[in-house]
Amino acid sequence: MKVLAIVGPTASGKTALSIIIAEKLSGEILSADSRQVYKYLDIGTAKPSSEDLQRVPHHFIDILNPDQDYNASEYGQQARILISEFIKKNKQPILTGGSGLYIRAVIDGFFEGPGKNTEIRDQLEEEAKRLGIYPLFEKLKKVDPVSAAKMDATKVRRVIRALEVYYTTGKPISELHQVQNTKPDFEVMQFGIEWERQALYRRIEQRVDEMMANGLVEEVRRLIAKGYSPSINALNTVGYKEAFDFVNEKIPQDEMIRLIKQNTRRFAKRQLTWFRADKRIKWIPVNETSDWNEIADKIIKEFRLA
Repeated sequence: MKVLAIVGPTASGKTALSIIIAEKLSGEILSADSRQVYKYLDIGTAKPSSEDLQRVPHHFIDILNPDQDYNASEYGQQARILISEFIKKNKQPILTGGSGLYIRAVIDGFFEGPGKNTEIRDQLEEEAKRLGIYPLFEKLKKVDPVSAAKMDATKVRRVIRALEVYYTTGKPISELHQVQNTKPDFEVMQFGIEWERQALYRRIEQRVDEMMANGLVEEVRRLIAKGYSPSINALNTVGYKEAFDFVNEKIPQDEMIRLIKQNTRRFAKRQLTWFRADKRIKWIPVNETSDWNEIADKIIKEFRLA
């Protein structure tokens, strides 16, 4: 049995399409979203609704508290085990999400690099606090331009980890990632949802408006009440960063909304760059008038014939 994967940028319709496909195939969905794994992060991550979760079994949603660490390597290992169990039970696994590194960890494996080097990491963290992250990011561009080109400079932990690996091993983490990993004992066929760029941006802006109407700010206030800080990794993400700044009276509401829309568009662009680099993905063009049931039937037909 092959694994069916539905990928694409944020707001492209992956969740809705995957649910339709899962119902048609009596399958189960493995969410490949690095933020939906966390409890209490519902509105800002556009988690499937409770109704959708009842329609089709979902996995890797609400499995951790926001202050718990999790990474692509752990996800890849756990997802592979679950997929193998599904296949033994003749249950169709459907991998869906926009976290490209998580999807790659399932399909190709994931090499984390050496273990933590406390001395080097502490030095880098102190430097980041003293000078800011951008001087460190400039260092990364010099020693590992491949990783830097794929990385968001504001992701402090990722920048520090990449530099830590380089200073520990003398090799860029991008080079270490090329180490051949154990291939899974199943095949994966990937389909990408392809929107015209401006249409996707309109969907993004609409989603942000819906998040605001659904209570994103109230969700952030609840996170604060539970003792969660915007400095934890799970909340260092588009939507939550800006909402925390608004709640903490650093920016006005209209600026918060503008920044969430702008930063989400930039995030979607980075996602597309990542997925476009994977030539194994079969892209399915869609637009505002597309019939999602027809799209689902088309994907299922191609999947079965492959």
